[in-house]
Amino acid sequence: MVPLARKTLVHEWRRFLPSALAVAFSGLLLLVQAALVFGIFNSSAVYIRKSGGDLWLGYPGTQSIELGRPIPQQAEIAALMDPAVERVEPFDWIDGDWRGPADKGGVSVFVSGIDTRADALMFADALTPGLRARLDEPDGVIVDRADLPKLGLDVGGQAVVNGHRVRIVGVGSGLRALGGVNIVTSLATSRRLADGDSGGRVAYYVVKLRAGSDAAAVRKRLQPHGQRTFEVWTRDAFARRAVSYWMFETGAGLGVVLLAIVVVVVGALITSQTLMGAVAGSIREYATLHALGVGFARLRRVVLEQAAWVGAFGLLVGGVATAVVVLLAHRRDVPVQLDIVTVAVCATLVMGIALLSGLAAVRALRHADPALLLR
Repeated sequence: MVPLARKTLVHEWRRFLPSALAVAFSGLLLLVQAALVFGIFNSSAVYIRKSGGDLWLGYPGTQSIELGRPIPQQAEIAALMDPAVERVEPFDWIDGDWRGPADKGGVSVFVSGIDTRADALMFADALTPGLRARLDEPDGVIVDRADLPKLGLDVGGQAVVNGHRVRIVGVGSGLRALGGVNIVTSLATSRRLADGDSGGRVAYYVVKLRAGSDAAAVRKRLQPHGQRTFEVWTRDAFARRAVSYWMFETGAGLGVVLLAIVVVVVGALITSQTLMGAVAGSIREYATLHALGVGFARLRRVVLEQAAWVGAFGLLVGGVATAVVVLLAHRRDVPVQLDIVTVAVCATLVMGIALLSGLAAVRALRHADPALLLR
């Protein structure tokens, strides 16, 4: 009976093609949606994931980078006193108001003040040593290439941030932030843009540990007890904290879950209707098989086997279409991100849609009565 299912699909491919396309479209929607969601929300942790270092020191209870507050310099001193610490690097983060060309108006920006040394930790995976060295120019800033149209300027253009004139000295890639435009400056420039309000303090310290050190153990040693003036996180924990905040605390994650449910329900409905139509179109053939002694249980296996093959074909087409869409998105600097776990979950959902549709299509076999052949 299994070869019969495959041969029927090949012979009657026109009947089953709409079902396969419905499954493929459902898979495409789920995968692209997941890629956009993870790409957009993971940009909230771009400061952490694009940087070196093993530990982060920040204000107690901070859930995301943009919610940080200046912390005392005692945090840096406490880290340097630990024998497992190799280097401590300050990272200054402040809000900014960008005033560029008159037709663009004001733009909210995030100012990231970093160490400009070639081997610095902040944005080590996003900025080359040569590009980082350009920040030594007074009031020089670097922005992401994709944000240039939003700012209305190109390399060499000048604007005003918090009342101070700055100049774009270079562009990078992978610097886009969630909720605003990220501009990178030297620590000296960021302090000028802050107008001295922080009293020389910075929002974060990034800690590099010596080779072989246990980050969790060092974090536990550095974590203050009693009245905390700062908090310590491992790199991965702080990144997950930032992503979780944007996905669930801001309410955006609920919208994503709702949209995923809608995609699954609509995909299941469309696929089940097209599969039922395909089965109904072959009802006389099923009635003939039943008249020859084939039971309904074996006929149901044929329909479910067809649904599984339709799901597999839909996954293949949807996967190829998703790869093309993701490739185009990368070329357009659209934040997308997929991993094996996400692909596996979406593939399971899509195959579930196909099998549930097959179960719904089984109902059409009730009309496979041998008496139908006498009419």
